[in-house]
Amino acid sequence: MDTTFNIKFPYEEDITEEEDKQIHLAYRRLLRSIRTTITDDQKLSIKKAYLLARLAHSQQRRKSGELYIFHPIEVARICAAELGLGATSIKAALLHDVVEDTTAELQDLTNEFGENIAMIVDGLTKFSSLANAGGDIKSPQAENFKKILLTISKDVRVVLIKMADRLHNMRTLDSMPAHKQLKIASETSFIYAPLSHRLGFYNIKNEMEDLCMKIKEPDHYQFIIKKLQDTEYQRQQYIKQFLKPIKKAIKKKYNIKNFNIFGRAKSVSSISSKLKAKQVPFEEIYDLFAIRIIVDVPHEEEKSLCWSIYSIITDSYTPVPERLKDWISTPKSNGYESLHTTVMGPQGRFVEVQIRSERMDELAERGYAAHWKYKGITQQENIFEDWLSKAREMLENPDNDAIDFLNDFKSSLFAEEVYVFTPQGEMRFFPKGATALDFAFDIHSEVGCHCKSIKVSQRIVPLSYQLKNGDQLYIITSSSQKPTEDWLKIVKTGKARSKIRLALKEEKLKWGSFGKETLDRKFKALKLNGDYEENIDILVKHFGAQNRLDLYFGIYSEQYNLNEIKQLKIENGIISGKRIEEEADASDSNPNKIHSKGAIRARRKFKGKPKLLIDGEDASNYVNSLSPCCNPVLGDDIFAYVTSKHGMKIHRTTCPNAEYLQATFGYRIKHAEWVDTANTSFIAELLITGMDDMGVIQSLSNLITDKHKINMRGFAMNGKEGHFEGRVSVVVKNKDQLNQLIMELKKLKEVNTVARIQ
Repeated sequence: MDTTFNIKFPYEEDITEEEDKQIHLAYRRLLRSIRTTITDDQKLSIKKAYLLARLAHSQQRRKSGELYIFHPIEVARICAAELGLGATSIKAALLHDVVEDTTAELQDLTNEFGENIAMIVDGLTKFSSLANAGGDIKSPQAENFKKILLTISKDVRVVLIKMADRLHNMRTLDSMPAHKQLKIASETSFIYAPLSHRLGFYNIKNEMEDLCMKIKEPDHYQFIIKKLQDTEYQRQQYIKQFLKPIKKAIKKKYNIKNFNIFGRAKSVSSISSKLKAKQVPFEEIYDLFAIRIIVDVPHEEEKSLCWSIYSIITDSYTPVPERLKDWISTPKSNGYESLHTTVMGPQGRFVEVQIRSERMDELAERGYAAHWKYKGITQQENIFEDWLSKAREMLENPDNDAIDFLNDFKSSLFAEEVYVFTPQGEMRFFPKGATALDFAFDIHSEVGCHCKSIKVSQRIVPLSYQLKNGDQLYIITSSSQKPTEDWLKIVKTGKARSKIRLALKEEKLKWGSFGKETLDRKFKALKLNGDYEENIDILVKHFGAQNRLDLYFGIYSEQYNLNEIKQLKIENGIISGKRIEEEADASDSNPNKIHSKGAIRARRKFKGKPKLLIDGEDASNYVNSLSPCCNPVLGDDIFAYVTSKHGMKIHRTTCPNAEYLQATFGYRIKHAEWVDTANTSFIAELLITGMDDMGVIQSLSNLITDKHKINMRGFAMNGKEGHFEGRVSVVVKNKDQLNQLIMELKKLKEVNTVARIQ
């Protein structure tokens, strides 16, 4: 294929005629999907990017065997069609893997496409060296996230293209090994799905969450899919019945030609959350779908018409007042505008109705990308700039530990929010659970650092007071007030946490300088004239400090005793790090040997443990234990996590901690599977609720111990006003036995819900 590139590749394109045809069709599909206006020059530039990407990736194939070039083409199509991005983003998407996966370099892209495209591609290029960085980097994944997120301060399109890249990867994960699918799904649900929500891409957020659930809980996912398919006809008939009087009334009262009314099922992950929260059968979840009414009217008529349609709906059906959500008067902090209400529909079923204009709907569907089309049309025109400026402010301290950095940023991606007011009446949004101290730091970092007390409704409240909708807060400051470590436990927002850490670090630097002087004097007294830097690093490891600053501060605060240096071997002015009484080589007496992969090898077999395979090896070759946070049992989908001190911990894939561990420490995750054996037992905990009737304890006990012959390790129950809540620990052989027990317990007339405690 002829090109005019100055980049030289050590190979020629080698594809079949049929593959060439399919690539061309994919490229044509991309061009047809572009929703923004592009010039002829931009079209030629997109073609140039496509030709370069095609040549660069021509020798590469994905795990499925498909030519790799289909991936960047599809990522570019998602950017164009589903995110509504323009020519620059499309070119960068086509080239996003060129530097990382081929011999092309960043300067080559600068020469061919300019600095802007090169900067975006650089932001999308991973730290390929991080995977082999060893102990100096706590989490390569967190470092990679950090690099991507820092580009927000330069060009937010980097994050948007990365979202498109992740969405396509999630759609095509089938050819990957199961444990890698799990790691990628956890990364997606931990950071990318919340980021999609924050930027207003609701469809992408829902699809990501559904795809994650398909991988993490495949049986539950297929169960809901089948139920939705089985009830599709009845659902459509009900929607038709519900909408009939509303359509008639709108046509009669308003001469609106362009309006659309439809109902559609909620996402699988949303339905799953309802099933878990309510602990009821699928048939008893009534709000499986939402009715959406979209009207095409001028901007100045939107608000009044939406409320008029609301009145029509409430004339036909009885509303539930506490379920009214007015996001037209006060849009969400990510720009979402809509009027939501829940009414009692036919057959005694609750129905959620969403009322919005075409403009509001496009903002909801395309989020940040659609915002620019309507810039200036609404008082909310600065919503995205406000969030981006806050994100940039939070990201301005890139020296933060990558894991802290990631957690701080994630806290800005909240789904549920509250709104409060400043003394001047300015509205500010916070994640649900944020405190008065978060508010102080949101006003200004100096105000937060010197915040002494806060008033809400003229009443002094604690700094840990949780914000409520409509609160108006007044801050009282004092120049003598300073942040403390305890403040980190109070705040919920990343901005506040980052500013507190920065203030504490400055304080540590101040006092740490005195600790450093003390250490220097000690070195002189002991005549440690060897490599100064090496001696410092040895002491950091010896005392277990996180870094040099922690060592200096620990010396100042007398946390570390410098007299211990005398107990260490010193050779040629260098501290060896070993105690004098220790043998030169203690490795032979060590019962555990560190494996090259970082896991701890066990010298003996551990009796009484269920048999497992970890990365295909007998798990008894390693120090391992079942994690108490989720208590996995035989039959659960599991993975192994290599801890820093306690060997392997076996977790369920649905463990509350699984997403964080896999997303942040993916390099420590190992594939684990059960070896089905007899004579093994596991502890599982159940939460049981129901009617507090005479003999309920005996009924539960008889079913568990007499009928199923299952031993109870613990039983606790509280009853109040005719309702009881009980926690039962049982010893079971496997997941099937546990599920059978749960099904039998649910059949008892006194029992309302039974759930396995995570």
